[in-house]
Amino acid sequence: MSTTGTVDRRGYDLAVADLRAQLAALPAGATVRLGKRTSNLFRTPATGGPRLDVSAFSGVLEVDPVVRTADVLGMTTYEQLVDATLAHGLVPLVVPQLKTITLGGAVTGLGIESSSFRDGTPHESVLEMDVLTGAGEVLHVTPDGPHADLFAGFPNSYGTLGYALRLRIELEPVSPYVHLRHVACGSVGQAAELLRAVCASRSYDGERVHFVDGTWFSPTDVRVTLGGWAQTAPYVSDYTGQQVYYRSVRSRPEDWLTVRDYLWRWDTDWFWCSRVFGVQRPLVRRLWPRRWLRSDVYWRLVAFERRHGWRAAWERGRGLPEREQVVQDVEVPVARLGEFFEGFAREVPIEPVWLCPLRQRDATRSWPLFPLDPLELYVNVGFWSTVALEPDEPDGTHERLVEDLVRQVGGRKSLYSRCFYEPEEFWRLYGGAQYAVLKQAYDPDRRLLDLYDKTVRNR
Repeated sequence: MSTTGTVDRRGYDLAVADLRAQLAALPAGATVRLGKRTSNLFRTPATGGPRLDVSAFSGVLEVDPVVRTADVLGMTTYEQLVDATLAHGLVPLVVPQLKTITLGGAVTGLGIESSSFRDGTPHESVLEMDVLTGAGEVLHVTPDGPHADLFAGFPNSYGTLGYALRLRIELEPVSPYVHLRHVACGSVGQAAELLRAVCASRSYDGERVHFVDGTWFSPTDVRVTLGGWAQTAPYVSDYTGQQVYYRSVRSRPEDWLTVRDYLWRWDTDWFWCSRVFGVQRPLVRRLWPRRWLRSDVYWRLVAFERRHGWRAAWERGRGLPEREQVVQDVEVPVARLGEFFEGFAREVPIEPVWLCPLRQRDATRSWPLFPLDPLELYVNVGFWSTVALEPDEPDGTHERLVEDLVRQVGGRKSLYSRCFYEPEEFWRLYGGAQYAVLKQAYDPDRRLLDLYDKTVRNR
């Protein structure tokens, strides 16, 4: 039996009509942009110009616990979505790490988590979508329908072909707890072999494995975390208050979390990035309200610094070097993970680094704007920090080095952060020929930004 969600169909239909009217009212030739309150992009796009109000497209229309699906509006955060589905003992197949990532954003911009070695990325569990195109049409898009080309080309298009207003997604059942085992590896090569073996067998030391990720602390200290559903737990840890999750990865061989705390284990400290705000210091931690230990609060602090530059000015005043923001996620074939880290450890002084294995869920499908070998196991390598620049090094030095490393090992780079590709290489990597056909079909007047302009030129 289906269960009504947090919004209703009539409200959705009215919101669609209003959005189409907003689009029609924009000046001819004006670039269409969304007016969103939150973003998880590490690019600073151009400001100004008209924006579409999409605040009405947040909420869950329906959860069907029998067929295990949910009808969800595109601006719904994963925190809202998980709250609605956990009430039925279900969750999306892939739940990205941060609470304010939206479902539509994860599908058009890709997403990943520790279930990605078995279920791929969020767009691979989408059954159908309603998409507002640049031409002002709202199309019902399915894998095998008349707009199957848009369905396949939507992932990694970053809103340049259209916006997902409603999505129907698959769900899976949960257990109350997740049992974690943190396996120590003395090298990246050892970790890569463990990842390969576990992802192939979906088991380790006689226990089923449902979740896999890892943390690189140094070339000789890598921890691979293996999670499995559990009906009971001898205890549960709490990393939403005084304790810091990523530190536990090194200090204890196993752990138990509630399913909710497991899904949001990284959000409390934005992985480990909260340390830049001093939040991991014991005294500050005790004084910092628990409700502020979440990624969107840190995002607001980052936005404040971007506007005012107080920290940067303080560092300059003390003669400290300029720092480059190096925030990237890249997909590397597991067989070449060691090769990637040899160059990374030498050129980019950042630690820790997140590892998350990924394999395409269905090898028969094609996703032209982010083509990966469907038979290959990849490892997402995520690193988010700043690096000091030498006096003769321009901003972007280390991010360009990362692009070179990714190119050398046959990987792919996510586009949510800064990119420096020349147009020819960019379109070769990200399905330029297919994109041009889709752009002409669904945004012939170029009301939406071009993918290269949006992700590289940062317009």
